[in-house]
Amino acid sequence: MVEPKLKEHVINRNWCKGCGICVYFCPKKVLELDAGDKVVAKRPEDCLCCKLCEFRCPDLAIEIITDQESE
Repeated sequence: MVEPKLKEHVINRNWCKGCGICVYFCPKKVLELDAGDKVVAKRPEDCLCCKLCEFRCPDLAIEIITDQESE
């Protein structure tokens, strides 16, 4: 099985309430809250595409797009 490769983090900043759940669950600390308390992907190159942030976000504000999803 081939590991998925990240294409992009889709973050809907209008939906993000800055709760930090995604930041807490990210095993590689890819995500951070910015000065406006909105999530940003600071280190996308470290992303494992585990989608914990996407699954845990209570506001559905994050989507992880991988190369496998476009096939």
